[in-house]
Parts: sequence; C-alpha cells; structure tokens
Amino acid sequence: MPIWLQHLRYAIRQLRKSPGFAITAVLTLALGVGANVVVFSVLNSLILKPLSVPNPRNLYNVTRKIEAWDTQSYPDYLDYRKRNSTFTDIAAYNLTQAGIRKGTLVVKSLGYEVSGNYFDLLDIQPAHGRFFHASDEHGPNSAPYIVLSDSFWSSHFNGNLRIIGETVEVNKHPFTVLGIAPRQFHGTEIFLWPDFWIPMVNEQQIEGYSYLNENNRANHAVYALGRLKPGVTVQQATENLNSIAAQLSKVNPASDDGLNARLVQPGFMGGGLGDPVRAFLSAITILALLVLLAACANLGSIFAARAEDRSRELAIRLAVGSTRWFILRQLLTESILISVLGGIAGTLLATALLQVLSRWQPFANFPAHVLVTPDLLVYAVALVLSIASGALFGLLPAQLIWRTDAAQVMKSGSSTMATFRRFALRDVLLVVQIVLCTLLVTASLVAVRGMQRSLSAPLGVEPQAVTLATTDLGMAGYSDDQSLPAQKRMIEAAGRIPGVTSVGMITHAPLSLGGADRDIYRQGTTNFRFSNAVLDAKYFSISPGYLRAAGTRLLAGRDFTWNDDAQSPKVAIVNETFARKMFGKSSAIGNHFLNWNHELYEIVGVVQDGKYRTLTEDQWPAMFFPVAQQTNSSTTLVVRSQLAPPEMAADLNLVLTGIEPNLPFSIQSWPEALGLVLFPAQAATAALGIMGLLAAMLAVTGIFGMAAYSVSKRMKELGIRIALGAQPAQLMWSALGRPLGLLLFGSMAGLVLGALASRLLAQIVYEATPRDPVVMFGVVATMALLGLLATWLPARRALHIDPNQLLHEE
Repeated sequence: MPIWLQHLRYAIRQLRKSPGFAITAVLTLALGVGANVVVFSVLNSLILKPLSVPNPRNLYNVTRKIEAWDTQSYPDYLDYRKRNSTFTDIAAYNLTQAGIRKGTLVVKSLGYEVSGNYFDLLDIQPAHGRFFHASDEHGPNSAPYIVLSDSFWSSHFNGNLRIIGETVEVNKHPFTVLGIAPRQFHGTEIFLWPDFWIPMVNEQQIEGYSYLNENNRANHAVYALGRLKPGVTVQQATENLNSIAAQLSKVNPASDDGLNARLVQPGFMGGGLGDPVRAFLSAITILALLVLLAACANLGSIFAARAEDRSRELAIRLAVGSTRWFILRQLLTESILISVLGGIAGTLLATALLQVLSRWQPFANFPAHVLVTPDLLVYAVALVLSIASGALFGLLPAQLIWRTDAAQVMKSGSSTMATFRRFALRDVLLVVQIVLCTLLVTASLVAVRGMQRSLSAPLGVEPQAVTLATTDLGMAGYSDDQSLPAQKRMIEAAGRIPGVTSVGMITHAPLSLGGADRDIYRQGTTNFRFSNAVLDAKYFSISPGYLRAAGTRLLAGRDFTWNDDAQSPKVAIVNETFARKMFGKSSAIGNHFLNWNHELYEIVGVVQDGKYRTLTEDQWPAMFFPVAQQTNSSTTLVVRSQLAPPEMAADLNLVLTGIEPNLPFSIQSWPEALGLVLFPAQAATAALGIMGLLAAMLAVTGIFGMAAYSVSKRMKELGIRIALGAQPAQLMWSALGRPLGLLLFGSMAGLVLGALASRLLAQIVYEATPRDPVVMFGVVATMALLGLLATWLPARRALHIDPNQLLHEE
C-alpha cells in the first residue's frame, strides 16, 4: 500500500476517534473559506470577468479625465469615431425609458438607445430575426426598429416568434420588431438587464427632443464604447483621442470644457461606477481574507492543543522507532484532510448563498440584478485557500514534535514544553484571532453608524407620508410642449382625493435616476465658453405646490404660481449653495443669472440645500424652474397625505388611470423610492455585518476553546485550590485569567488597528470613522459580551469542581 494512502487511512481513523475536534476544525475553516468564495465570486463576476461578448478584452469606454464625467456629446462622439486611427470602430449608447404597447397592453420598459453599429461592434448575433445596422440609418427618425431582450420577449410576448416583423408602439410611435437578442446578452452594463434596443437616430420620437445635432456639443448624453485595433495599446489610443479633443476644443467653443479622453473597462455606466465598485470590492476582499486568517488562527490553536494532548501518543511512537518526519507527515495529512473537507463545506455553503444572490432583484421597478456563478477559477481559488490554510497551520505543531523528549513525556505524561508557559503558541494565535475579530467587529459597527448617518443626512425633502407617481407623458404620445395641460389635470385630480394635504409635480424627484445639471453664467456675460461659467447647477422643473408637498423649506422669497408661464418674465428658485456661490453674502432675491441657453432668469425664491443625486455628494447648487416655462413630459407627482401608503397608492392609481388609461405609472411611497440610492449603504452594512458576525463566531469559539482547554488541563490544580479554601473569585482568576487577559490585550490592539484602517473603511461606508465614541463603546461592549459568552461554560465547570471526587480518581 502506498505510504500516502497509509497516512490517509490513519488520518481518517484519528478523526473518527475525535469527532468533536474534526467537526470544530471543519466548520471553522468552512466559515473562512466560504466567506472568501462568496467575495471572490462577486469580484470575479463584476471586475475580473469581462463582458459576455466575443473578444471583450479590447473593448473600452471612452470617458473623460474628470471624475464622474463619463459621457460624450453626440457630435463629439461622431468626431472621435471619424477621426481616430486606433479603434476598429466606436459605438454610442444611452439608457432610456419607454412605454411599449402591443394591442391593449402598455408596459413601462427600460432599454438602450444605440448607434446603428452597436451590435456589429460587439460581434453579437441575434437569437431570432436580425439586428439593425448602420446601413439602416438615414437621418433623424429614419430607423423605426426595435430589438427585444430574451426575458422581455418571453415574459410579455410568451416567446412567440410571430412578433418578429410585427409593429409595436414605442411612446405612441410605430416600431417594427426586427429580432430577439441572445438569452445571455444583456447589453454593456454589468447590473442592468434591459428590455429592448432601439436606434439612437430615433431619439426625437422616444424622448421628445434630440441631442443629435451639431449645436448640442454641450449636452453630454451618450456613452462611447470602442474596440481597439490589434496591437494598439491603451496609451496609444488615449493619446490619439486626446489629440482629437485638443483640435475640437479649438474649433468648437462649447468643447472648451476640458474635453479629453480616458479609457476605462466597460460595464459600470461608462466607468462612472467602476472606481467606487472596485474600491468597495477590494476593501471587502481584504476583510474577507482577514476572516480567513482569523479562522486559520483558530485552526492553528486547535491543532496545537490537539498535538499537546497527543504528546504521550507521539512519544510512544517515537520510542518504538517512528521517525519524526514520518509522524510529521501523518499530522500534515490529517490537517490537509481537514482543510479539504472544510474547503468543500465552505464552497457548498458559498454556492448556495450565491444562488440566492443571483436570484435576488433588489429594485422592484428597475431591471437590475447581479448574476454571480462560481466558475473553475473560483473553485480553484477555494481549493488553494483551503489546502494552503490547512497545510500552513497544520505544520505549527511541528516544533512540538521536534522538541519532544520521549522518555520525559512517558515518565511525566506531558510534553517538555510547558503547557501554560508565558507566550505559548496557542496564546499568540488566540491574540492574532482576537485582534482580527475586533477589527472586523469594528468595521461592522462603523457600517451601521454610516448607515445611520446616511438616513439622518439632511435631504432637503421630507419623504415620510409622501407617495410618488412617476411616468413620462411621452409614452402616451405627448411632446414636452403638449404635456402641461395633462400634468395640471393630474395635480388637480390627486388633490381631490380625501386625505391628501398637498400635491405638486417635479420632472425628476431628487435622489432618483433622473435629473441633470447645466452651466450658469452671470448677467452680462457675452462669451459663453465653459471657462466663463460661474457654477454647474442641478436643475428641475416644478409646479406650484411642489415645495410644500415635498417638505422643502422656502427660506426667502416666494413659491411659483400658475401665472409664471411662457408669457410672463422668466423666474427661478435656487438653493442656498447656488445663492452663496453666485452672489456671496448679498441677497439673491431679485437678482438675475443667465442659463445655458443664454436666457435671463430672475430669482424669486431661495430654498434649503438638499441631496439631489447621492447621499454622499457635496452640497450642489440647484435651481428650480416653473414647469409652465420649462415644459417636460417627464412627470413625478408628489402627493402628501394622511392615508396609509397602500391605500394612497390604490386611490392615486384609480384617479390617474382615469385621466390616461393607457399610460403606465410607477406608484410607490417616497421612502421605498429611495431604495436605489440607499442600496450602496445597505449593501455595505449587510456585507460588513456578515463579516462581523463571522468574526464574532470565530472569537467565541477561539476564546471558548482556550478557556475550556485551560480548565480541563488544570482540573487537579483547581481541585487542590478549592480543598485549600480558595474563594470563587480567586478560582475564576486562576482558571480564566489568561484567556480573559488575552481577550483584553487583543481587543485593545484591534481597536488601534481599526483606527489605523479608517482609510480602508472609508472606501466601504459613508463617513466611516472608527474613532466615533459610539463605535468604540460598541466594540468594547461587544468583545466583553463575546468574552462572557465564551467563558461562561468553562467558568461553571471550574466553580463546580468536586475536589473529593478528583482526588479519589487520582
């Protein structure tokens, strides 16, 4: 029989004889490996694995160097495409919402507007029918075609191939269904699973306006995606595009806004989400590795204690002729067997969790989910982690074997290495484990505090008791100019619902997917280059009554009235930051500014600052225009009422569908609508909470193991102390003083390490600071509680020792 097989059979027999040790060791490693498999699978799917298209490695989004400036104007995109010499082609795309109607069914859908070369650039072939191409485009509104996603086709058209060639209405305009996309293809964004693709040249029909003409260079509305030519480097392509950008800036005044190029990997909204997602996953990966390290330290403590317990057995085997190398190989085989079993258990647990994650759809009204499936790379990493962990910490007892004096052990019954000497190996491992667990508990509490700050941050609105009804009248065929009468009817009808206290309308609610920002100039400006702009401000169109319904405080001036219409002087309401940056300490009321279209506006009101895009953004200037002067088909009714949200939603839906029966509405409470913007903080809190829970479990098992081992090895000594009259407090300190001392030392070191890791935690949660007194108190209380839980049973055992029985057995 091969020697390795003998070692394996012996290891299996030893584990069967010690099931408690085997189960504890396997579960400990399974927690560490499982956490890392989950994190690495997400990292692999979102960052390491490219888009699911042919030859994805040479695809890059063309963004700009300024952070979060990830889109191009359509004319600039055309110039990049025509003039570059480093790309085989560059395509443009954007996200849009549209109402798709077939027969009596109208569905609010989200999809892509793309340039005609989009599918050809990606080298994607349709599952059924055909795709549109650049040759199908012949100017604005010349390509009324639509390609459906497999999921949308299956769910809304029952997978019927007869839909190909038929006409559907997209925002009341006829579009011919050309084909069905492959099931695995969901566009060029990681999280988004769109419903359709339509040609960008039909932008006017879909959105009610067009950004395609040459005069719209200041409107950065499209993402650009290009495929590098063979042999061309990212640096060469970047330099080529930047030389084109420099030429465009000289020729076109609207392009003097620092037009430049940067290439980023696709998949994260043109790169805008890429850096935050990468930073988040990198930080979570580091914390997951710390969980694994804590598990391994726990494992090392278990192996070291087991080796000391088997010191007499090992001495006998040495005495009868076994070599130290032979015994070491047997112990190593045992540790590798445990590591493989732990790795398998952890991988199975992680796979089950990932299946749940892949089926999870976090947003009811947004077609997004994270498809995470472990592949061979993930399984290979799990195998390497588990074997390496078991082998490394399985070798820790090697020093015991090398220093064992067989004769002395057989005579005294214990290793010559004093079990409770100062700085034993188990002590070092336990301190390392407690330090890491304290750091992870600190991180989880920091996340909770960050979430608390996110929820309590001043939003500039009061979302409680408010219901939002969101739609786009363009889905019913209204243009921007035709939308105002219908919006007035909706506001009036909603206001008549019993229990409603105030109603208003805004084009896009703050902290939603919509909204835009534009450059603002001082009165008297004649040169409207970007460099002459005073500030870049968010802008919204609102109706009279919106501020009251939204709970936005008017600090000075007046609200709009319906008399602020197209025939009256142009007016605006601005927020505090706008007023301060534009006029300093002077009053903004009665002053004027020029907008991006060079139109003069008078400021009639100032409102409180708020959050408009994300919870973590700095204070943005913002301006609000009367909807009667800045008409827009995008419509969000803001209804404040005394009714319960479900009752309010039902009544509002009944009223609105009575006005526009074929117009799809999305009705939800405002707190529910904030789910998308709260998702990053919630995800960070959940991830760090799980890490903290795993760390707490490992800390409890580690301290419990140390305390239980300490009591079990000193039963005779403790019995003698009781017989000599030791008090319970003295007995407890003698039995548990060492593990509690190690807990105190490790916790303090972990707190210091957590304070030093502030920058790492800041990548994960909003305003992360372990120096928060609440966090520090919470960590101390948590570790103290964990210590009490872990030492409770060993303490009870120590206090209930019967010295008569022990001495009798001795």
